[in-house]
Amino acid sequence: MFDDRSVAVVVPAYNEQTLIAQTIKGIPEYIDHVIVVDDCSTDETFASAQAAAGPKVVVERLPQNQGVGGAVIRGHQIAMELGADIMVVMAGDDQMDPEALPKLLKPITEDGYGFAKGNRFFSTSSLAGMPRHRVAGSMVLTFLNKAASGYWHLVDPQNGYTAVTRDALELVPLQKVSKRYEFENDLLIWLNIAGVRAIDVPIPARYGLEQSTIKLSRVVPRLSWSLFTGFWRRIWYKYVFWSFSPIALLLITGLFLLVVGTGVGLWATFEAFQGNSPTAGTTVLSLVPFMCGFILLVQAFVLDIMESPD
Repeated sequence: MFDDRSVAVVVPAYNEQTLIAQTIKGIPEYIDHVIVVDDCSTDETFASAQAAAGPKVVVERLPQNQGVGGAVIRGHQIAMELGADIMVVMAGDDQMDPEALPKLLKPITEDGYGFAKGNRFFSTSSLAGMPRHRVAGSMVLTFLNKAASGYWHLVDPQNGYTAVTRDALELVPLQKVSKRYEFENDLLIWLNIAGVRAIDVPIPARYGLEQSTIKLSRVVPRLSWSLFTGFWRRIWYKYVFWSFSPIALLLITGLFLLVVGTGVGLWATFEAFQGNSPTAGTTVLSLVPFMCGFILLVQAFVLDIMESPD
């Protein structure tokens, strides 16, 4: 128990035979349940986890590879069946420091947050062991995730070191959450739709013997599409379906005017290259809708930031 709350640690693992036992043994004694979900590994991850398992550990192997999200979702389901109040996710590569667990749990048990996640970017020292390409990629993803999820105060969205309450997860249709690399991003979008309060916690990452199996050529298009569709899903539920908010009106009108202004501007530019100088009216028809649309979009995002459940 932690502050009179039952806590389960979910450990998704794929081809982690080298580090899975070390990960399990490093989990603190106050944790009530440890659920290791082997995502149909091709090595001896499942056997290694079983060998390291104690009385608190449940080891399950998925019949088919589902991705980290699928493994985490299955772990959450098992944890809730066991009666856990809080579920923490720790990767099977021993990258997440178990000594930082109280930092994730206290905002939930003491301040009433429904979701807490690690943030590796709170200090420059936290970036010392992180590869530069991952830093750059995380910065770009952070902005895109802010817009898509509506949690404008959260950073480092791909950080999988998280803690979430049973109450929060029961508000999320887990069967609809993305199961691959975009899981963390999609979960945040669903949590925002449900109005769950979320917080960042400064926790440096540990980089050691783990090896990334991420293929950017596959991940980037899928993640981009997930963020795009997730953004519109959030807008639909929060600002249209449940209550037609001025935010939706500003966003839709702003996008329409921006597209009109951009389209007229491109057409005028094409005509200019053909030797036909644009008239004053054409210029105005391009600039005015573009500027008005831009202003309306900025206003929509400002109001969306104010709606962020922090």
